[in-house]
Amino acid sequence: MQIQLIRHATHLITYKGLKFLLDPMFSGQGTLAPITNAANQHLNNPLSSLPLSLEELTGIDAIIVTHLHCDHFDDAAISILPKDLPLFCQPVDERFIKDKGFEQTIAIDGGIVWQGVEIIRTEGRHGHGQLAEAMGAVSGFILRASDEPTLYIIGDSVWYSEIGQNFKQFAPDAAIVFAGEARFLEGLPITMGIADIENIRQTSPHTQLIISHMESWNHCLLKREEVRDYIRQNQLENTISVPENGEIIGIR
Repeated sequence: MQIQLIRHATHLITYKGLKFLLDPMFSGQGTLAPITNAANQHLNNPLSSLPLSLEELTGIDAIIVTHLHCDHFDDAAISILPKDLPLFCQPVDERFIKDKGFEQTIAIDGGIVWQGVEIIRTEGRHGHGQLAEAMGAVSGFILRASDEPTLYIIGDSVWYSEIGQNFKQFAPDAAIVFAGEARFLEGLPITMGIADIENIRQTSPHTQLIISHMESWNHCLLKREEVRDYIRQNQLENTISVPENGEIIGIR
């Protein structure tokens, strides 16, 4: 298995010989307005450019969309992506995606098997308390297959009991952690930070973590170097990776 961070939540996952594009966001650097009621209002989104060409990002076998926020599935990706590709999503998003012309939209409630890959949907919590309710439904996904490591895509979530249960139930070999500690001017973070990463490590120390979702959107305040400091201080270089945009991580 190979996981290539493209930018923010967008990853290219090569799994059992298939290429899955996770949470495609194709907008050019600085072409979208900043998230309101958040820090860095002088910065337009995305804060970074795509490290691959659109041709490379559309030469894929399937798409996975964890939820419909524009930093995970934007108008540019909706316009550019081939409409005949299988697209896996949460049930609440199925109608919207079908209405955008995607002919093979597959809403996953529990789990399915596609091309020899088991795809299981998990729940997430996009923040704390009432803010999480206002942020709407979000999902993660488990990928499992014979002769491949098990991958847990956590999605936009903070740490809570169900995330821990998923680690215990599925014992993933690797997990993609959407970090960045995204937040508004009021309230607690709505995505994971270092404390959440530590909870994952304590719950599932064997799981290799790929930390992403940083330095590409104005309300994501946690920096890569802060996570790398935590890794160095705890001597976790062999179990936690913080890739740059375009970097590929191999999982055996």
